[in-house]
Amino acid sequence: MDISVFQKAFLQYKQSQKIDREPVNLYEPVTYILSLGGKKIRPVLTLMAASIFSKNYKEALPAAYAIEMFHNFTLVHDDIMDAAPLRRGKETVHEKWDINTGILSGDVMLILAYQYFENYPPEIFLKLAKLFSKTAIEVCDGQQLDVDFETRNDVSIDEYVEMISLKTSVLIGAALKMGAIVAKAAEDDAQKLYEYGLNLGIAFQLQDDYLDTYGNPENFGKQVGGDIIENKKTFLYLKALELANQNDAETLKKLYQKKDKEKEAKITTVKALFDAYNIPAHINEQIETYTHKAFAVLETMQINKTVKESLLLFGKSLMTRKV
Repeated sequence: MDISVFQKAFLQYKQSQKIDREPVNLYEPVTYILSLGGKKIRPVLTLMAASIFSKNYKEALPAAYAIEMFHNFTLVHDDIMDAAPLRRGKETVHEKWDINTGILSGDVMLILAYQYFENYPPEIFLKLAKLFSKTAIEVCDGQQLDVDFETRNDVSIDEYVEMISLKTSVLIGAALKMGAIVAKAAEDDAQKLYEYGLNLGIAFQLQDDYLDTYGNPENFGKQVGGDIIENKKTFLYLKALELANQNDAETLKKLYQKKDKEKEAKITTVKALFDAYNIPAHINEQIETYTHKAFAVLETMQINKTVKESLLLFGKSLMTRKV
């Protein structure tokens, strides 16, 4: 359960999957976004899950690559919708090329992801494809809710958690379950791994929200304060509204009702309000809560103690990450 072993195996497989097709303007952006690095959390989770139930975890490499391809497809389209200039410290696809190229290259990535399931026999293919289709629809549901929230002034924290569950954590749960499916694990074990991933995914996204506002720009790889600029109603914003006095709440609402040309001034003002109500401590408490919910699911699984400890350590590393 050495994570570095899974990372190395995945990167070697990824490098072997050259996309040498025409037209170049369709596939070059695909190669570009896949080359930008990133944490590779989802494919590593697929390989980890497979290794729990099978000695040959490398059988899960095509499924892991499908997850990585799909994840990057969502990033390309999300960046267009958010008008984001940076991804992992580099130009986003639509900035480097154009919006139309970003849309079409993202589309082909979704189809390429499905093709990797063709590496498996029919029974496994069917299970993977069903889970993948369900997950893809849920991710779209979550993305639409995220967009809807931008123009709503009555979003609750519970609604926000539901949105990030759909947009982010279902894919982490699916990454784990796919590894279990490839390794032919029992359905109960595969589902428990999914639930572990679901809770871990919520904690992961909350940590991402925190880093978007409080991260080090040199480490984070994205524009710090991007959620504030885009008026994203994250946990930070919603908790601040819940705790703020009337004047501060009105100030926050007004700031989030417009696209401010003075971006740095807006970020500074909003962060000061977050700090005034100790919002960083509140979000860190929630990150810990969902991480421990994930750990509670692990405790119900009849798996090797060393494996269980490795999954616990992995969860803790996500909870304290800086990038």
